[in-house]
This record gives sequence, C-alpha cells and structure tokens, in this order.
Amino acid sequence: MGNFLSGKVVAVTGAGRGIGRAVALACAAEGARVVVNDYGVAVDGREPTGEVAAAVVKEIEAAGGEATAVTDDVSAMAGGERIVSTAVETYGRVDGVVCVAGILRERMLFNMSEDEWDPVLATHLKGTFTVFRAASAVMRRQGSGTLVGFTSGNHQGSVSQANYSAAKGGIISLVRSAALGLHRYGVTANCVAPVARTRMSANVPMELAEIGEPEDVAAMVVFLLSDHAREITGQVYTVAGPKIAVWAQPRELRAAYADGEGWTPQRIAAALPGTVGTDPMPMLAQLEAMRAAAAASRGQ
Repeated sequence: MGNFLSGKVVAVTGAGRGIGRAVALACAAEGARVVVNDYGVAVDGREPTGEVAAAVVKEIEAAGGEATAVTDDVSAMAGGERIVSTAVETYGRVDGVVCVAGILRERMLFNMSEDEWDPVLATHLKGTFTVFRAASAVMRRQGSGTLVGFTSGNHQGSVSQANYSAAKGGIISLVRSAALGLHRYGVTANCVAPVARTRMSANVPMELAEIGEPEDVAAMVVFLLSDHAREITGQVYTVAGPKIAVWAQPRELRAAYADGEGWTPQRIAAALPGTVGTDPMPMLAQLEAMRAAAAASRGQ
C-alpha cells in the first residue's frame, strides 16, 4: 500500500470494469478509502447488475484497503447524490470524485434515434453533472476537493458516435465551468481523455497508433486527486500508454472587422477566405487519407 492519497476519500463511477476499476484499485492502493459505483450494465447501457461493484470492493478489501459499493444509476439525480452521501456518511468526507461511467450506442447521425441519443448523453454528461453537483456542495463547505471528468479525443467529432462526441465535448465545458466557479472555494476540476484497451474501445473503427492500458490512466487520475495537483485546474489531459499530453484552451485564432458599413453576406464572402479563413479538422484529414488508401488498394 502506498500513501499518495493517504487520508482521502474518493468516489469513482463506472468502477466495476475497465478504466474505472483500475482507478478505484489504484486509489485504494495509494491509501484512499473508495466508494465504488457501478450500475453494472452492458456497453449499450442495458442489463444492470450490482455484482461488478461488489467484486471490486472485495478486491480492495483483500488487498488491505477500505471500500464500499454503490450500485445507483448516475443518470438520475438521486444516484449522484447517493454516491456522495455514502462517502460522507461512511467515511466523514469526500475529497475526490472521478466520473468514468459511460455507455455506447453507435449509429450514423442520419439514422440515430432518440433512444440512441438520450441514454448516452444521460450517462456521460448528466451522469457527470449529478455527481459533480452533489460533490461540489460538500467540497465547498470543506474548502477543498477535486472533480475529475472523463472525456475523449472524440470530442473533436466522430463518424458514427455523434451522441458520444457531444457528451464528451459537454463534459469538457462542464469541467471548465466547475474550475471557474469553484476555484475560490479551493476546489479543482480537470478532465482526462484516455486511450486504453477496454471493452468500449474494442470496436473503434480506425487504428489507434497510441494506446495503453487502464492502469496508465489510473496513474494520472491518482496524481490529479493528490495534493501534488492542487494548483492544477481547468485542464484536459490525454493519457495513451507512455504518452501524456495537455489540450489547448479554446481561443480565437484570427479575426476580421467590418468598417462602418457592417457585414453583408457578399462582403463576408470576399473578405473571410483571406483573413479569418478556417482551422483544419485533423480527424477529417485522417478520414480522407484512409478513404484514399482504401480506394488505391481496391484499384490494385
């Protein structure tokens, strides 16, 4: 057992499998008492079972740590509140929450149904909000705490996961809002964008040049939860095996200003290409390269 998180209480959602499980185990191994939350569903969000959370609690206890299971659904306000209240009632406080819970329902945008959109946004984005909402109220009173959200490189966009990408982009904005609103109370908020081998990454349609294991991601999360990171807030970090990287903050690239006559569509058409221009989409270029390579292969 280490002591990087000694004395801290941490709640982890989606902690029954994959990255969430690795985070829960790593936190416990570094001295934290852990609330292990998992609704126990399949990748698409169906067939819940509480057994996966209980199994992780047993692993932690077998290694000499302290943990308790909560099987509530984070997409409900009561679920997020119960995760945090369990931490406070069981261990007296909550020092960190880590929102890993998520599901996938893939479909091209023009075929996506409401039943494929709503549950993904509810689990990822609302599920982060429900836990953040409950935890931030406690942390504000404590004068300390850490919120960790989970996003994805797919917040840039996705061919067949518009629901997932929208949720992950929303989580980044939620984290940045939390960082701004809670800074005065001594509470930090950051995001992790993992690239790791899990059941959710198994069907990624393009080859991942950089990928690691859930344990790589867990190490970054433990760091962000620790006192070593108490001055870090509002950041998005990629973790992909041996690589860690920080994403740029949103900012304007170029601007143009109209004179006293103001803008018209015709004046914009004449001025924009040579002044404001565009900012290329790296993923679009990658997709075009893949299509070109596939076409060349078929032509051989």
